[in-house]
Amino acid sequence: MNKRITNHPVLGSLEDKTEVSFTFNGRTLKGKENESIAAALLANDIRTLRYHEESGLPRGIYCNIGHCFECRVTVNDKQGVRSCLTPLQEGMTIQSGGPLPTPVRDWRAAHE
Repeated sequence: MNKRITNHPVLGSLEDKTEVSFTFNGRTLKGKENESIAAALLANDIRTLRYHEESGLPRGIYCNIGHCFECRVTVNDKQGVRSCLTPLQEGMTIQSGGPLPTPVRDWRAAHE
């Protein structure tokens, strides 16, 4: 089942966009060049983009306009990239974030 919007009332036809390949967590996927990484992942039925650093709970797209930072992924070894704002390009290597190896220290406790 195709989950991609192919005709948009404002943007027009999106079918003419160039298809590109990229990897997410080692899995090769297809997307449309210059669409947001978040849109490409959603079109590939991927909802979990990272895991909370301390709790390990799944995180996905929340605001989709770059304010909340919930959609952070690692792109070509650069951490903290907002997938909702980053255009997809051929050959990108994208990885989800996971829990940190040790618990994050509570800033307040460290400064009391």
